[in-house]
Amino acid sequence: MAQQTSLRTNLQLGIYRVIDPFVKVLIKVGLTPNAVTLIGFILNIGVAGIFIWGAEESTRDDLSEVGWAGALILFAGLFDMLDGQVARLGNMKSVFGALFDSVLDRYSELIMFLGICYYLVANHYFLSSIFAFVALIGSMMVSYVRARAEGLGVEIKGGLMQRPERVVTIGLFALICGVTSAYIGGDFKWYIPGIKYHVFETMSIFTVPITILAVLTNLTAFRRLMDAKKALGELNNQG
Repeated sequence: MAQQTSLRTNLQLGIYRVIDPFVKVLIKVGLTPNAVTLIGFILNIGVAGIFIWGAEESTRDDLSEVGWAGALILFAGLFDMLDGQVARLGNMKSVFGALFDSVLDRYSELIMFLGICYYLVANHYFLSSIFAFVALIGSMMVSYVRARAEGLGVEIKGGLMQRPERVVTIGLFALICGVTSAYIGGDFKWYIPGIKYHVFETMSIFTVPITILAVLTNLTAFRRLMDAKKALGELNNQG
């Protein structure tokens, strides 16, 4: 646990060193942390729009919109880090700003999953759409358990699938899926001899990670719940 936290912290600090020059530019042009947060939210509306457009206007074997949506997910995710750094480096921290950031993060994730579920249902990936919805439930519960625990006086941040990991997983594999489809085709299917149904298709590059995400987000929420139970027990014993 400590090793995982240390690795995540070191990676985060490395990313901050890269983006800090850009953050200083944002501060100079007068962007506030809340404005940066709002930009990230608007970009996630764009993500949902791309998925919905792809569902309505493209054929099942055209996965280019999945790739473009993935690229925009990663770009929008960058603003999740930028708003906090703008607040810190620009000395613009506020309690409302932290609340505004958390609320729009939840809206952003809900809207992103709306687009994903719409795309999967429209293209008849019904089982994958269920897993996407389960991943959405887990994502919301990861955040909710932390917020509820903090309201009760304990800080819980553990677990594998926190928001940055979720954004990178969905965005990266959506982008890879879109790029790969340009080379092997969006309708590629792989069959094992003797088996009637295919065991892999191009869309699996996107849907398999979502399935894994559905499991890991809910496990993360449960782990946070157990960590909160332990922390609250220790808090009661101290009282």
